Amino acid sequence: MRDRTRTDPTRCSNALLRQAMRGVGQLYDEGLAPSGLRATQHGLLATVARLGAPTMGALADTLVMDLSGLVRTLRPLTRDGYLRLVPDARDRRVRLVALTPLGEAKLAETSRLWRAVQDRFEAAFGRERAAELRRVHAVLASREFRAAFLSGRAVDPPGGPTEAPGGPGA
Repeated sequence: MRDRTRTDPTRCSNALLRQAMRGVGQLYDEGLAPSGLRATQHGLLATVARLGAPTMGALADTLVMDLSGLVRTLRPLTRDGYLRLVPDARDRRVRLVALTPLGEAKLAETSRLWRAVQDRFEAAFGRERAAELRRVHAVLASREFRAAFLSGRAVDPPGGPTEAPGGPGA
């Protein structure tokens, strides 16, 4: 008899993560709706604020996005005056992404709404579980995880590299 768990879509990490992210994303989008921005747009403004005026490449890397996807995501935020793209003084071919004063005000508004949604998420899911979820997601979004995945190894624990189940030595 075939091992059905190997082809069972309910055991697909990608499908379950995407479903969870869509569901949680909808909750955050609903909470931020009064601002006119989506949660992803709030996150982008917050990331630009945290990084200062990052290059497009650095911002894409931080958000784990490709440049074309970033450009599409930036378009409405620049059109509406929340962000501006400015040439880098050291290399005029490089564009920096900067918050405008209007963007700073919008970020303050969305941050209040986001905080309320974040508090509701943590109340429903549990603060400790939410913190663990963020730690796990940080690993999954890391370069180290991508390298481990591509090499067939587990992410290195503090004691050194280990082989993932089903990796090259299996």
